[in-house]
Amino acid sequence: SVKMDIRGAVDAAVPTNIIAAKAAEVRANKVNWQSYLQGQMISGEDCEFIQRFEQKRNPEEKQELLQAEGNQVTFLSFNNLSFEEENGRKFLYQLYFNENHQRVCIFFDYAKRGKNTAWSYFLPMLNRQDLFTVHMAARIIAKLAAWGRELMEGSDLNYYFNWIKTQLSSQKLRGTGGSVETGAVSTSDSSQYVQCVAGCLQLMLRVNEYRFAWVEADGVNCIMGVLSNKCGFQLQYQMIFCVWLLAFSPQMCEYLRRYNIVPVLSDILQESVKEKVTRIILAAFR
Repeated sequence: SVKMDIRGAVDAAVPTNIIAAKAAEVRANKVNWQSYLQGQMISGEDCEFIQRFEQKRNPEEKQELLQAEGNQVTFLSFNNLSFEEENGRKFLYQLYFNENHQRVCIFFDYAKRGKNTAWSYFLPMLNRQDLFTVHMAARIIAKLAAWGRELMEGSDLNYYFNWIKTQLSSQKLRGTGGSVETGAVSTSDSSQYVQCVAGCLQLMLRVNEYRFAWVEADGVNCIMGVLSNKCGFQLQYQMIFCVWLLAFSPQMCEYLRRYNIVPVLSDILQESVKEKVTRIILAAFR
């Protein structure tokens, strides 16, 4: 089906280099959970669960434990969101979704009991200083919204899309030589983090309702702004990939024409030396 084609294509196209590298570092750092227990930051039950979870060597065993006691680990994760940035917590977030998409159900079940939304716990993390935490939270939000049984709506969706547009616009400023505050982050790392943001948008635009919301939020103009400036071929590919996803909705094609997308993509096609960029442009034209 078209839906499965989109999902497979998006999952294959989202870059995770810097996130994967940081996650590997996190995985290598063993957290002393006993110190959390002694400091009364977690309960004995929490500590015992984490230790059992970490001892599981394969995804099947971990999934079995999460299915049996998923509410325990979800409560622990959400309860610890206010703690200092800790490697163990970050790794747990990464672990949930990389190994099994169905784990998003655990978060929706927990949020429903608290009359909350699954992503509301993670949206505030987009304002953190630690870039790994920020972009991990952004990826989790996208996966919850794209894979979950409920749609993100209203102020939550507006906030998230505005955050994505701001991050992509910062890339546009870098492309034109504008001043952007990057702190101690290298140009290479900064570029990869922006690619992660674009990857979040790719995941979101798998869902038809989010395509319309993105267009209403002036998202096409944001994409065009990135494509109109000098950016790396990977980000260029991702932005065109988003155009391709939008074009899956017939109603969207008329909106895309208004933004003069065909001439822009034609110019990129003539100049492109990357085969995957050429392929995605031709796919968008179809």
